[in-house]
Amino acid sequence: QVQLVESGGGLVQAGGSLSLSCAASGSIGAINIMGWYRQAPGKQRELVATLTSGGTSNYADSVKGRFTISRDNGKNTVYVQMNSLKPEDTAVYYCRVIKLTGVRMAYWGKGTQVTVSS
Repeated sequence: QVQLVESGGGLVQAGGSLSLSCAASGSIGAINIMGWYRQAPGKQRELVATLTSGGTSNYADSVKGRFTISRDNGKNTVYVQMNSLKPEDTAVYYCRVIKLTGVRMAYWGKGTQVTVSS
């Protein structure tokens, strides 16, 4: 069973930076997608960024140029560096891993709160 543990959320002023990390325990397979999603109050969960095991990244338009996703395959850990934060980035950020090797499985972390004050 794969478990995801996020860390790094918190409170920051607009224009500031935060870095989130998500460590996956268990086997996520050699071919997988690791990524971040977020959900603001009253809104649907949305994509922030994903990064495949092959190195292909994808970003939401709203975070392009401000957020950078990276991963350490040896540690089964995905990171997102968030710069130039805006109040509208306030949300609970969730880590997601999709295992594509063997039986396809998707896993979610419990989320970490990011609050950006104006």
